[in-house]
Amino acid sequence: MRSRFKLSLSDMLRQHRRWERTLAKAVKVTRKALVSATSVPAPVPAPPAIKPRSVGKLEEVKAFGSNPGRLRMLKYVPANLPKKSPLVVVLHGCHQTAEAYDRGSGWSVLARERGFAVAYAEQTHSNNHNLCFNWFRPSNVARDRGEVMSIRQMVAKMVATHGIDRKQVFITGLSAGGAMTAAMLAAYPEVFRAGGIIAGLPYGAARDVHRALAAMKNAPERTPQEWGNLVRAASPVNRDFPVVSIWHGTRDHTVSLSNAEALLEQWLDVHGLERDAFMQSEVDGHIRRVWKTASGKVAVEFYLIEGMGHGTPLKPRPASRVKADTPGPFMLDAGISSSMHLATAWGLKKPALLSALRQAAE
Repeated sequence: MRSRFKLSLSDMLRQHRRWERTLAKAVKVTRKALVSATSVPAPVPAPPAIKPRSVGKLEEVKAFGSNPGRLRMLKYVPANLPKKSPLVVVLHGCHQTAEAYDRGSGWSVLARERGFAVAYAEQTHSNNHNLCFNWFRPSNVARDRGEVMSIRQMVAKMVATHGIDRKQVFITGLSAGGAMTAAMLAAYPEVFRAGGIIAGLPYGAARDVHRALAAMKNAPERTPQEWGNLVRAASPVNRDFPVVSIWHGTRDHTVSLSNAEALLEQWLDVHGLERDAFMQSEVDGHIRRVWKTASGKVAVEFYLIEGMGHGTPLKPRPASRVKADTPGPFMLDAGISSSMHLATAWGLKKPALLSALRQAAE
């Protein structure tokens, strides 16, 4: 199974070699800090201690459950969001914050444009010095324990507070956040309708720091059934698993491309799909492969981002006044927006009337 994937991957890389030089120049990390001159405001009375703190566009939620993983919760909810709206949970990568990832990925912008809520889990230095989610510690990825339980409680808080549609809850994350996304989909498959794993690792790839570093260099050797068994053993759910979208750059030297292979093997086995039974297309110059169920519904998809390193693929809007898909550290201009494509695939499409009203207001 592993050798067939490698041969196929080699064909895919040769097929898209003509984009390599162009994209290699385009995929750059913008490291310039955004600086704005602001005047010093006049003194104002301190807000009440119980008032949630706003962080840029995001608002912190202090109380959302027992929080056994000791994570922070932040949210963005568009004004007048109707009941039964969707929710997207977003998990940042190492050395990132929720606000930085939102600024780069544009999820709050999409939420305002398309009418859904966003919840961010944010790691703390006391949990992990590098602000990585602890996807490699069994105590943090086991159902109803640690960090996965904290994130599950964030979903419950959003449902209770904003009337979120329980059948339209989605999750995505980058790197360690991508690995934690895989853990959430395994631990709580009944909670999430779909998930997007970007430069992540399969569920169960490691059980400690040493093995995590080894897995990042090369995914552990397991059969597809062994990978699938890890997911099946993670929760009592044995049917209706979430749709999984896997994204990975061909030049990712932080998390090896072999982890995308392992993720494919894991979730294709969970969905009972054959490795070679896919349909291939080209999206924004990159390869997309799709596996569908017998009823014709997408179950697993894979985006191979030619020439991209370790990060979330973006496609900035240069002619727009709206800031979305903003390049920065680990947020890479690859000519394709993972946030936009995930939102569209999940049915989070822009309502025509809402779009017209908001464009008129801008």
